[in-house]
This record gives sequence, C-alpha cells and structure tokens, in this order.
Amino acid sequence: MTQSVLGIIGGSGLYDIPGLQHAEWRKVSSPWGEVSDELLFAEIDGLPIRFLPRHGRGHRVSPSHIDFRANIDALKRAGVTDLVSISACGSLKEHYPPGHFVVVDQFIDRTFAREKSFFGAGLVAHVAMADPVSPLLAEACFAAAKAEGIAVSRGGTYLVMEGPQFSTRAESNLYRSWGCDVIGMTNMPEAKLAREAEICYATVAMVTDYDCWHEDHTDVDVAAIIRVMRGNTEKAQRLILNLARGFPKEHPACPIGSDRALEVAIITHEDARDPELIARLDAVAGRVLRRS
Repeated sequence: MTQSVLGIIGGSGLYDIPGLQHAEWRKVSSPWGEVSDELLFAEIDGLPIRFLPRHGRGHRVSPSHIDFRANIDALKRAGVTDLVSISACGSLKEHYPPGHFVVVDQFIDRTFAREKSFFGAGLVAHVAMADPVSPLLAEACFAAAKAEGIAVSRGGTYLVMEGPQFSTRAESNLYRSWGCDVIGMTNMPEAKLAREAEICYATVAMVTDYDCWHEDHTDVDVAAIIRVMRGNTEKAQRLILNLARGFPKEHPACPIGSDRALEVAIITHEDARDPELIARLDAVAGRVLRRS
C-alpha cells in the first residue's frame, strides 16, 4: 500500500500548531504557475503532513488570483494522498451559526475566472465529479471534530462564488432557494483539480457569518468575520491534531475511486497527445501516462 501523506490547505494561522515535529518550510515549484506559498513539511505522531497557506502567508492572494493548478500540482509533488481543505464560509442556513463547522459533501461551482483543469488541447480527460468528496476522509474529519467537542454537521452543499466581493442579497436568497448550506470563494476549482490529480479531498467549512440574507445580519461585517475566524482557527488546529493522530499510516483505497480517477478518464489517442502537456502532467497524471 501507499504511505499516507496528509495535506492541509487553509489560512495562515492554521499552521502554528503545538506538537508539529520536524517542521520546515520548503519551496515546491510547479510547471503550472506560481504556488501560493512554500509548503510546510512536518510530522504529527509519525504521519507526514504538508501545509499550504491557500492565500499565502499574510493573505496576499485573492481567491480569483490563486493559481489552483500550481497549488494542487505542488501538493501532489510533495506526496499528498489525502487533502483537507479548511475554509471560512458564510452560512445560508439558520441552524449553522458563526463558529459552526460543516463537513460538506457537495459543491455548486459559480466561479468563472479560473483555470479549472490540468487537461485540454492535446490531452483530453474527463473525471467523474458526481461525488466530489472522498467519504472516508470526510468521515474522519467529522469524527475528529466531534471528538474535540466542536459543533459540527456532516453533509451539505457549498456554493462557490467568484468574489472577491460578497453576495448581493438577491444572490444570497437565490442560493438559499437552491438548498445550499454554506457559501465561500475557494473550494472550486480546487476540488476538481484534486480529483484530476487523484488526491482524496474533503472540506471542513468554518462558518464565520450569515452572509447577507439573514434579517438580523443584513450586511457582511469583515471585522466581525475576523473575530470569529480567530476562534475557528483554534478549533481547526485541534481538529487537525486529532485527525492526524488517528490517521491510517497506509493510505486506504477510496471507496468511490478518488485515488484512481484517471484510470479511464483520458480519451485522447496516444498518437495525438501533446508531448509538452504530457511533460507538465508528470506529477498529476504520471501514474497512468507512464503505462501508455
């Protein structure tokens, strides 16, 4: 079996976790562009951990300017088998107040200014996204949150908007009418690219506000969000520690095939494939391309 390497992608303060062993920031270059930051290589109880600040340390990169392909490629090059996204989100449901965590299992992608695939002209692939979250990883995140006494719910739909502006009230109410649970700006195309890279993926959405639909919270208050985020970060650190300490040292096969997503996804005939694109895909798709 493959050794488990747990990747965590989220806010900068997330990585100041007591108990990290052999912690070292390392630059991992990607042929896809500029990675948001160096990766923090560390261990927790013998489990290799890779942290990536999604917006860069100091929050330098806006959601629309994150190079998601470079980020996922770098994590793949760093050996990550399982990736947990820790994301601040607005709540679209009354019963998910600020401070509540939601381990989502679905996404609606409303982004429009981002590169969404490693594949394209010269090498076409279509991966399944019906179930975008790897169930074993999501269940482990949920169990870790419960064990730490964190208010958490299992399952829900995350509406991913482009940003960087927050929603209009009409948009917020539209997304509520669709049955969405939380709203944020960062998990797409991240989840799609993780699937293309055959990395098991799960999201822990940390609620910071009620978006603008709520009659008692009609505007999104950035100062209030930051206050809630500080508390959420401490809870997320405890969740990560608990998750890592109980995580299997050998990567179990994903029951929905997240870790084998490219097995039958590439449809371009070998004679028609672009060698330059193949070279850039050495980390993401090397497992299947080397067999061709």
